[in-house]
Amino acid sequence: MFEMREGEQRLEHDPALMPPDGGIVFIGRIASPWTTRETCPKNMRTARETGQPAVLIIDAPYRSGLQGLERASHVIILSWLHHAPRYLIVQKPRHAAEAKGVFGLRSPARPNPVGLHVAKLVGLDIGTGRIDLDAIDVLDGTPVIDIKPYFASPPTPLPRPPSKGATSPIGFGDESADRPTPRHRQGADGTSSAGALCRHGEDPR
Repeated sequence: MFEMREGEQRLEHDPALMPPDGGIVFIGRIASPWTTRETCPKNMRTARETGQPAVLIIDAPYRSGLQGLERASHVIILSWLHHAPRYLIVQKPRHAAEAKGVFGLRSPARPNPVGLHVAKLVGLDIGTGRIDLDAIDVLDGTPVIDIKPYFASPPTPLPRPPSKGATSPIGFGDESADRPTPRHRQGADGTSSAGALCRHGEDPR
């Protein structure tokens, strides 16, 4: 599903073939309208514009963990983007002028292909493990590794910088470089003016 492009670099060892550092289990899967990469929305904003809902089914052993989720208006979903390659460490997005490191991109191709999505909680049936969502931007059958309730909260204040002339330890210095700017602040719908939170192909390739 992903072709190598000029300027891209592979890892010496494919993480998919390496012994795991920690075990991850899939707790369920997403049923979405999207069956091909070409038709899958590039972000949650686009997914919502299609008007197509989605369903997340939690496997039986984990359904009791859904108790209390109904308090949230939205849910944070951590998905496992199983179609994405894990060996690319430097990538060149289709419309980018130059290649960038994977940790400077939101591409699904990364050592651990974890997707992050914020969707509106439309319905919840704990008995069947069914979670109805307003939209989703991943392919049908995408595994899920965790879900969390979304609660709006103010950003955590940054530590006070040291006095002028003092040496700045890690975490201090120019606060403006670390403080989220308005264009990057997330709304409850999981999107911002800079684009969506995550998707199966978050960074267009």
